[in-house]
Amino acid sequence: MVESDHDARRRMVSGAADMLGRRGLNAMTVRELARHAGAPLGSTYHYFPGGKSQLAAEAVRWADAHTTAELHRAAGAGPAAMLDALLQRWREVLVDSDFQRGCAVMAVAVQNSADDDDAAPVDAAVFAFSSWTTILVKALRDAGVAHAEAADTATLIVAAVEGAVAMSRAERSTDPLAAVGRRLHAVLAALRP
Repeated sequence: MVESDHDARRRMVSGAADMLGRRGLNAMTVRELARHAGAPLGSTYHYFPGGKSQLAAEAVRWADAHTTAELHRAAGAGPAAMLDALLQRWREVLVDSDFQRGCAVMAVAVQNSADDDDAAPVDAAVFAFSSWTTILVKALRDAGVAHAEAADTATLIVAAVEGAVAMSRAERSTDPLAAVGRRLHAVLAALRP
């Protein structure tokens, strides 16, 4: 069975997201990504004429879309369910990758290539964090939380979970993720509509 252009491109983008989460932006090359995705180097440049920058930005958007979908699926059950969905997803990613994979969005946000003039990957990361925060703010507002408190709490959730993922990778344990989850649940429980 011949792989369609759409499938090949999607495989390269998801492979880039995986590689970004494991190694970061500066350690990723288009050649390594092609090998990681099992794609010919020439087809990588065919699909991504903007090279590493374009591929990284699309990988961040891919990761953003998956997290956004996860948040939307849990949104009907409220902010605590959304937090649980994030925590469960990251617990699974960490354990399944033997603590080798983190967040592609965070990897780009903290490791922007100094020699890359194109800000597309970082712009995609800024958009992703803003998107997640906005979704959480809406859920908190729907639960009756005042706007300023909802905005601060949503930022706290995104920042704390992302930081806990990094700590869990370093410690090779989900304990930091669990501790952050407990404290964030306490914060959510203390909010007053």
